[in-house]
Amino acid sequence: MNEWCFCGNQLAFSQCCKPYLEAKAYPETPEQLMRSRYTAYALGGHGEYLLKTWFPPMAKTLSVSELSEKTHQWINLDVLGSGRKDTEGWVEFKATYQEKNTKSILHEKSVFTCIGHQWFYIGGEIK
Repeated sequence: MNEWCFCGNQLAFSQCCKPYLEAKAYPETPEQLMRSRYTAYALGGHGEYLLKTWFPPMAKTLSVSELSEKTHQWINLDVLGSGRKDTEGWVEFKATYQEKNTKSILHEKSVFTCIGHQWFYIGGEIK
């Protein structure tokens, strides 16, 4: 499968987010984690990955089955900026999605933390 990755990174899916979703590699930056999480939502069926990359104290009420549901048609991802300092990071993005016949944009500034060698999504501020 050499199609472009869903995250819009201009790389083949097999060279971009697929290794993360298949647990063959870990994202090395907050932006890589955010892009792979977007891809997991876009594809659906990757609730286990989403839960494993969520900061555990913030994911207590979430389930694999809930996170595996594909409730939106994700259309496009635009990363507006990202950064990191030591074990803390952030990514600001706009994600376009369609629900029924309505297109909407999710604008979020997400925050991340790194524990050991793995980045985790903590949460985000909706803009």
